[in-house]
Amino acid sequence: MKQKTALKIVFIISIFGMLFSGYLSYGELFTGTCSVGGCSYVGPLPTCVYGFVMYLVIFIISLLGLKKQ
Repeated sequence: MKQKTALKIVFIISIFGMLFSGYLSYGELFTGTCSVGGCSYVGPLPTCVYGFVMYLVIFIISLLGLKKQ
């Protein structure tokens, strides 16, 4: 698999991950309801917020990799 193809796949997966974890984060932080099952917390924030941040970092890194090529 070529590097550009792999970066595109990672980029697309990160978009879907941001959408899903963003949806869960919004529901937990602003409406106070958990959309899927029970919500767990790590420190002061729900775990879905950490997932959103992780997918955001992956999104930015893959975007920079695609722009470089």
